[in-house]
Amino acid sequence: MQPEAIFANNEMSLSDTQVMGFDYDYTLATYTPALHELIFDLGKTNLVTKVKYPSDILDFKYDRSFAVRGLHFDTQKGLLMKIDSFHNIQLGTVYRGLKPLEDEEVKRLYGGTHISLDYMNTFYGKGPMHQMIDLFAIPEISLISQITEYFNQNGIAYDPEYVFYDIRNAVQDIHNSGLLHQKIMDNLDLYLEKVQETKVLLQKLREEGKALFLITNSGFPFVNAGLAHMLGPDWRDLFDIVIVGARKPKFFHAGSRPFRLYDHDKGRNAWGRVTNLEKGQVYQQGNLYQLRQMTGWFGPQVLYFGDHVYSDLADPSLRYGWRTGAIIPELETEIQLQNGADYKAAVRWLVMLQHLIEEMQHQQSPESKQVIEEWVKERDQIRVFTKSVFNPSFGSLFRTYHNPTYFFRRLARFADIYTSSLTNLLHYPSDYTFYPHRVVLPHEPSPYQTPLKGSLGPSGLRS
Repeated sequence: MQPEAIFANNEMSLSDTQVMGFDYDYTLATYTPALHELIFDLGKTNLVTKVKYPSDILDFKYDRSFAVRGLHFDTQKGLLMKIDSFHNIQLGTVYRGLKPLEDEEVKRLYGGTHISLDYMNTFYGKGPMHQMIDLFAIPEISLISQITEYFNQNGIAYDPEYVFYDIRNAVQDIHNSGLLHQKIMDNLDLYLEKVQETKVLLQKLREEGKALFLITNSGFPFVNAGLAHMLGPDWRDLFDIVIVGARKPKFFHAGSRPFRLYDHDKGRNAWGRVTNLEKGQVYQQGNLYQLRQMTGWFGPQVLYFGDHVYSDLADPSLRYGWRTGAIIPELETEIQLQNGADYKAAVRWLVMLQHLIEEMQHQQSPESKQVIEEWVKERDQIRVFTKSVFNPSFGSLFRTYHNPTYFFRRLARFADIYTSSLTNLLHYPSDYTFYPHRVVLPHEPSPYQTPLKGSLGPSGLRS
């Protein structure tokens, strides 16, 4: 599998795309790992200086290897975990602080492994289970885990909900105050990767006649500094429309906030009503309804790229029929790991073991049952190995031992295509069609499997 490939959840042809839009952070802008360490350090400093957490926290070091994106934190029980697409907890991935919980303890706390919809904090529920969905959340997870561990080790009583919101607010404050943006602008070479191919891609798209636009929640001074660093001072010439401070996801579903012209030369907002959107200008806030009315950009002719599955992709896809592309930087590393010979051999044997267990479980003799038990033990050992290949604590971003993760379920629902980097588009011609793989449904025959003679199929019928 090619790490730089683009993968399809839904059939989509680039020839049908007339307009392409982009988020800024982690889409046009690619950050170095140093950014997460900066967020961690600024967050812990905020907690100590503003919220009066113990000063020992200043000695904490960011561990970039501990967490993955898409985990859930239970603010009621103070537990971090990975959940699959069916709302089941993946056993072996539940942590209180930095310590894993035993499987039986997890089952006791949750009455099994299933998390009800009402318990989830999502579109439908307002429960205590929060998903840490974006890339900026990874240092937040590290802070939560290390502070929880510190409190547990030192016998300090705490309410995990207050700790969660203290940390979330401390991290959010460095965004809202402008401190994080200023630190990045002060050292762009340290925090921002200068990807030369990004400008090549945008120029190529313009030459093909595509209209290009930018919609970002970040402010103009920050975006201007980053794009000037990456693309040159004339970067605005590459875009037909530039919208900053967009307030996503409200931009997509709250239709009353008008656009406001931003005078980028004077660094201030204009006061006049915006009645049309012009190339070369910069606009703030606004809403998708007015964007559609002023541009005539509708439905599947628009392809919008972003890294945040909810804020960037959900509403454009579900409400307005835009085609959507998710930028998932972790994908490249995961594909490189799964291309390893040991991993591929383990997965092949894991699939075979699962098939053997399924086909032979009708055997009732003591000898047969013993063999099946051994197969199950071996299967579980391989599952632990395949998990540890990606991350010893939480495994892959995209799957649990067997099922897709909750993160991937949302990704598959809201993104027509996904890839590790925006510049991977350079590998594809302008008329390329992305085709999703045919998924074999449980009731459909697999072209790769032949039932063992005399065995029972999934329905219990003898083959």
